[in-house]
Amino acid sequence: MRPPALFRNLYVQVLVAIALGVLVGVLFPVQGAAMKPLGDGFIKLVKMLIAPIVFSTVVVGIAQMGAMKDVGRVGLRALIYFEVVSTLALVIGLVVVTVVAPGRGLHISAAALDAGAVSSYTSAQPHTGAVDFLLGIIPDSVIGAFARGDILQVLLFSVLFGLALLHLQPRTGPLVHLIEQCSHALFGVVALVMRLAPIGAFGAIAFTIGTYGLGSLLSLGKLMAAVYLTCAFFVVVVLGTIVRLTGFSLFKLLRYVSEEIIIVLGTSSSESALPRVMAKMERLGCSKSVVGLVVPTGYSFNLDGATLYLSICVLFLAQALGVDLSLGEQIMAVLVLMLTSKGMA
Repeated sequence: MRPPALFRNLYVQVLVAIALGVLVGVLFPVQGAAMKPLGDGFIKLVKMLIAPIVFSTVVVGIAQMGAMKDVGRVGLRALIYFEVVSTLALVIGLVVVTVVAPGRGLHISAAALDAGAVSSYTSAQPHTGAVDFLLGIIPDSVIGAFARGDILQVLLFSVLFGLALLHLQPRTGPLVHLIEQCSHALFGVVALVMRLAPIGAFGAIAFTIGTYGLGSLLSLGKLMAAVYLTCAFFVVVVLGTIVRLTGFSLFKLLRYVSEEIIIVLGTSSSESALPRVMAKMERLGCSKSVVGLVVPTGYSFNLDGATLYLSICVLFLAQALGVDLSLGEQIMAVLVLMLTSKGMA
């Protein structure tokens, strides 16, 4: 007997899985915490496909542009848009958290905190400046970049490889066609992996609730409310204005990618939606060359949600610890976050 048509929709399956994950985490926290491998396994399945998909789509996208100037024109416009919008997201996040002040009143003493709890994070990350960041985009080896899944490094190599194929056209036509066919095969694998999205969402939510408890998450409700409300404001007002100026409906677009939004919410990973978003943009009418160049680049340089979250959390922690940041220090935080937020997806 086939399930009802409603339950054959992926987003419904993911929503049901999230609800079940919450129930398991609340009622059976030990078993819920043990569900972590389900979420981790799904994320790893998706991540193993990200680098080859980025490579194939970017290379084919650039190689099919037709001329170097077209690549430069599209790429430059995209990068300018990415930087302007992501910077605006940072500023909006700082303004909202300054007004709402979710961390004020917590009165956390820095001396009472366990420094060892964060040492594994701080010691593992070298202190890098802008030059080190830019040099870090250049991989020591192409194979190493793919093995680590470093999207920025894979993206750099993909752009260079695509430009080389474009320059050598038409001799490279068969190779471009082969890479394009590989891209289709990769998206076929994505379709298979996405069938496991409900299981991944269930495992991730059950682990989170089972490990940290519903109460501990609700205690951060003011912070999370600030994050989600700010994201909603950014989507409706900022992105809504942009899409209105370009002549299409924001809500129709959101409805079109609703499954991908639910998957991201359930798995807490935007990477899980990248392949499907690219495929849907092509079905919507965007040219393969533009999608192949812009979408993967946007996943590294236009992380508006991540930048909103980072800016809000920086001031939240300062407020919780009773540290008053001056305007100059907040501007410095914006500049630092503009750099460190790249490649977070």
